[in-house]
Amino acid sequence: MRAASMAAMGSAVTALVVVGGVLGVPWVLVKLPLPGWAVVAIVAVAVLLGAGFGFRRQRRTWWRLDAQGLGVRRDLMWQLDTRVPLSRVQHLDLRRGPIERAAGLATLVVHTAGSRFSAVSLSGLDHADAEHLRDTLGRQLDQDDDAL
Repeated sequence: MRAASMAAMGSAVTALVVVGGVLGVPWVLVKLPLPGWAVVAIVAVAVLLGAGFGFRRQRRTWWRLDAQGLGVRRDLMWQLDTRVPLSRVQHLDLRRGPIERAAGLATLVVHTAGSRFSAVSLSGLDHADAEHLRDTLGRQLDQDDDAL
């Protein structure tokens, strides 16, 4: 629930900046014929929609670790199902920014063989769960004969 709340806040801030900038700058510079309360109402609706979208996006993300590798599924508007075989995993990173640290959350990044940008990220994991997942995946890599 903490991760979903953090995602909601992030999406709300993004909506505030984007919609506020798109409406606010022309309203101030060009003197659009919108009353101030209408601009505030539009921005408030955008913030609420952004928060709801971020909350649902985080709550609709699942992962599964089994003997073959890591599976990640994201399912909000479009379904994204990613499977990372153990033999393709290069290394694992655990990232925690200041906001994630304050909330006790972490992001596990699984770097895969391929291009420089080949990685799967699992954000919003509880810190202890992220460490356990990283360690378990790392042990599986050590035991897998096909892993690099």
